[in-house]
Amino acid sequence: MSSTFYITTPIYYVNAKPHLGHAYTTIVADVICRYNRMQNKESFFLTGTDEHGDKVERAAKNEGLSPRIYVDKISGLFKDLWPELNIEYSSFIRTTDPSHIAVVLKILQKIHDSGDIYFSEYEGLYCFGCERFYAERELVNGKCPDHETEPETISESNYFFKMSRYQDWLIDHIRQNPEFIRPERYKNEVLSFLKEPLEDLCISRPRTRLEWGIPLPFDDKFVTYVWFDALLNYVSALGYPDGALYRKFWPSAQHVIAKDILKPHGIYWPIMLRAAGIPVYKNLNVHGYWNIDESKMSKSLGNVVEPLSLKNIYGLDAFRFFLMREMAFGLDSSFNEEALVARVNSDLANDLGNLFSRVITMAHKYLEGIVPEIDPETEGELRGSLKLQASAAVEEYEKAMENFSFHKALISVWEFISLMNKYVDVTAPWVLAKKKTSRKELEFVIYDLLEGLRVVSGLIYPVMPDTAKTMQYHLGQDHEKPFYDLTNIKTWNGIKAGTKLPKSITLFPRIDKKKMESSLPEKKTGTITPDIKPEITLELLSNIDLRVATILKAESIPGAKKILKLEIDLGETRTIVAGIASSYTPEELEGKQVIVVANLKPAKIMGVTSNGMLLAATDENGCTVATLDKKVKPGTPLS
Repeated sequence: MSSTFYITTPIYYVNAKPHLGHAYTTIVADVICRYNRMQNKESFFLTGTDEHGDKVERAAKNEGLSPRIYVDKISGLFKDLWPELNIEYSSFIRTTDPSHIAVVLKILQKIHDSGDIYFSEYEGLYCFGCERFYAERELVNGKCPDHETEPETISESNYFFKMSRYQDWLIDHIRQNPEFIRPERYKNEVLSFLKEPLEDLCISRPRTRLEWGIPLPFDDKFVTYVWFDALLNYVSALGYPDGALYRKFWPSAQHVIAKDILKPHGIYWPIMLRAAGIPVYKNLNVHGYWNIDESKMSKSLGNVVEPLSLKNIYGLDAFRFFLMREMAFGLDSSFNEEALVARVNSDLANDLGNLFSRVITMAHKYLEGIVPEIDPETEGELRGSLKLQASAAVEEYEKAMENFSFHKALISVWEFISLMNKYVDVTAPWVLAKKKTSRKELEFVIYDLLEGLRVVSGLIYPVMPDTAKTMQYHLGQDHEKPFYDLTNIKTWNGIKAGTKLPKSITLFPRIDKKKMESSLPEKKTGTITPDIKPEITLELLSNIDLRVATILKAESIPGAKKILKLEIDLGETRTIVAGIASSYTPEELEGKQVIVVANLKPAKIMGVTSNGMLLAATDENGCTVATLDKKVKPGTPLS
């Protein structure tokens, strides 16, 4: 068994903000990485953002930004989100990183020199959403299966990669390595696709059509096609070809992807590696979609779910638990908040939370919160110990985790929790406490239950790290140390006699959805806007002087996280302060035309005198400054 573990997520495309699908994939990688660290494997976890291509250039243009400023903004949203979800990655790569670009150029040149890249003219059906050509047999009712749009016919000259040369090799490799693509359904899907002749891959775009990309090292009139750029991140992040990280971790490489990018990862990528003389990755692990109203979640279909909103409402560990427990890895799953609430109330509040509270409370009530010392003779006489059940649960848990069957791993833990709850009812510690002759039996039962909770806390750690640490603390353990070592978890009698236990807490309060909804402000039918303010007269409105201004300069204010200092041209130069730092960088604002209240009384904010007020709209996604659709002379009044 390898002593190292390397896990990657796809690098996420920056044409949209992160949503639930991105969160699930990244939490999966975090969970499996934490599990491998439980096995004392040296582990490396890579994630990042894919920042070149047509869609990025168009998205930047739609927001009136340069591609560079746009990708910095969206990449930052991904990078900032992952710590919020307790995701501990080792490295965050961007395809605009100079080190990545250098590797792309090196490998492209190497494959070109070997004769596997050629120049040709091509006409085909092109989906701009996927940024790739489709064969007619791949379309569904003449439309892209992912974006549900009809691809356009495009004819142009480009560079092509001779994938067809490696088709037989790839088929043999997949058949000789049954675990290469898993679950098996996706291995079969790739093999089924490979029954048809494999077309060569277009790997470039002319710079007359697309400027935002890595120029080809052998022809700078073309930029690199997004897949040939993006997929190489998995080796460039490790310092290919001579980096110590590459030598250490690449042999154990595991990729986690959603099924919509199976073809690039299951066909293009291994062939690219083969052509470049790089060993092929160990496993490709493919999961299904989160469906909303029976449709795949995607920005283009307008049905995305934002992970932070769910985390903030229901709690981080509850959110992570739901995703891992609800989806069978490899299959699609439907998301709705009712299912999340039901899962939290049943599995977390009732089963785990209630057991934890009962056991710690009984330890305080009957044993003054002190872990008892077990009499070996009593242990030998008593039956029904949880030790064997715990051992069986750990064994099933390990098998499931190795196969990325996270829901089965959690089922094995919850079956053990159920046995512990039954154990409490059968042994009835409250009855044993009334009999002096049952003192040793009572101590044994309480100790067994505490040990069972210790095992549970270790097993749930990859999915619910904060809850695991809380449980450890209340079991009198040092939760700052790596308590989740699998060897320690398997060793019964891990809690030392005489340990003083902190008093119990509620791990997971029950969620009352109706009560939660009734506490929210009542919304008017047909609108999600705040209530309209009281009426004002036309005379009062005419006293507000709204004018067009051009932002000349924007800068941060030391010690102020939410506000920016703006120098504006209002027909005259002024300084104003605006609370928009969480939504805009200074670079995004310079040159933008905005609307300001010109006759607002000056006020000093964070030591800066603000002479006016910027108008902006604010919702759950942040703020957007009010502007115009055409350039106007600075100082022009609104009427």
